[in-house]
Amino acid sequence: AEDAPAEGSTEALICQAFAYTDQTNGGLDVFYLLFAAAMVFFMQAGFAMLCAGSVRQKNVKNIMLKNILDACGGALGFWSVGYAFAYGGADGSKKGFIGNTNFFLSGMTSGGDLIGFFFQFAFAATAATIVAGTVAERCKFEAYLCYSLMLTGFVYPVVVYSVWGASGFLTAFNDDPAFGCGMHDFAGSGVVHMTGGITALIAAKILGPRIGRFYDADGNELPEPHDFPPHSVALQVLGTFILWVGWYGFNPGSTLSISPAGYADVCALAAVTTTIAAAAGSVSAMFTDMVMHRRQTGETAYDITMCMNGALSGLVGITAGCSVVAPWGAFVIGIIAGWAYIFWSKLLVKLKIDDAVDAVPVHFGNGIWGCIAVGFFAEPSRVETAYGDHGHYGVLYGGDGKLLLAQICGVLWIIGWVTAVMTPYFLLLNMLGLFRVDAVEEEVGLDISHHKGAAYDLSGPSEEAKEKFELSTSQRKVEIPEATSA
Repeated sequence: AEDAPAEGSTEALICQAFAYTDQTNGGLDVFYLLFAAAMVFFMQAGFAMLCAGSVRQKNVKNIMLKNILDACGGALGFWSVGYAFAYGGADGSKKGFIGNTNFFLSGMTSGGDLIGFFFQFAFAATAATIVAGTVAERCKFEAYLCYSLMLTGFVYPVVVYSVWGASGFLTAFNDDPAFGCGMHDFAGSGVVHMTGGITALIAAKILGPRIGRFYDADGNELPEPHDFPPHSVALQVLGTFILWVGWYGFNPGSTLSISPAGYADVCALAAVTTTIAAAAGSVSAMFTDMVMHRRQTGETAYDITMCMNGALSGLVGITAGCSVVAPWGAFVIGIIAGWAYIFWSKLLVKLKIDDAVDAVPVHFGNGIWGCIAVGFFAEPSRVETAYGDHGHYGVLYGGDGKLLLAQICGVLWIIGWVTAVMTPYFLLLNMLGLFRVDAVEEEVGLDISHHKGAAYDLSGPSEEAKEKFELSTSQRKVEIPEATSA
């Protein structure tokens, strides 16, 4: 062509340096997934801040340590067996129940394979962390380590294999997907959030409420449940914002690469729908709660907890469908997510199930809603871009209902599987006395009883030091004689 730069010229060398090849595309995809995975892993800091702010001052060190060890346990459990169970030996031409290769990442040497493990590990750690807040202030440290490893090493990987693995019986990526389309859970409303949420619900039920939450010291039911105020709203808000930011790695990053045609479009849509749903959920929960409170008391009050958890509920609700719904659909999903959070939160109180941070309403309740919402709001053209042209989409767009049926089956499968495994597991821990701390230890706080002292040093200067300071100050005072009249 006449406009082509001359061979060997500076322009030609620049064009050659920036020419896209399979190698450069691969490197771009690895870097993209590294960035997204780092953002997802940074959500651990968000969970830590949110949980630390939500509990009482006497349990801060305990909940922070559990969040750190979630990352450690998740890394070791997912590296050793979890990833193999989740993705090992996946084959789109077959169907199975659990993976059976790549234990300890054996046989995985390429950058693409290794960065894929890193991204999936960050998701597994997130599922485990959801449980930490729910059972805060009364769960034994040993029990937490046990079920964290169980969740990331076995329970969660089986869910991943069934929905995201190419050989899963519910996956959309098999040659013969269930109902002709498979379950569409793009970033894990069901796989991650429902799995962690239902585990938290089972744990909270078996563990029992904190002392003084629903019953007095004699075991008599209180007229009204006692609320334990958070020790730091500032930490709660900080944690909420960190989680919101991390979700931009969670949802858009679930494209798993950026170079193939159409992937950038899916990534951009996921970022937009994530933002709209979070904002809608926050406003929905806060103002709905305000209206309910005003009708009951005649007073207007705006609850910041509703604002924060409403945003998180919107984020969970959009996670499954962020790649296939239109922005207006994300708005509606977020609004309903705020209402779903309020419903589940009040239901738990009515059932006397104590969730210290309301993780069950946010993650389990809205995980269900997020999966179901795809069956209604999935837009045909966006489904084709993200999953291929299988001909099944949301019923609001005239779909035949098969996608909705696949979503419902996925929800029931996750609830059934996690309940069947984790219920006897928690009952066994409880029977062995490994689950709940002693009542005296709970009363004094887990920081002092388990972690060598309180998280904050509030002792202040000693009385002796104060007396010395006052004496020193009095000696430095200069007495000014009173003026006398002439």
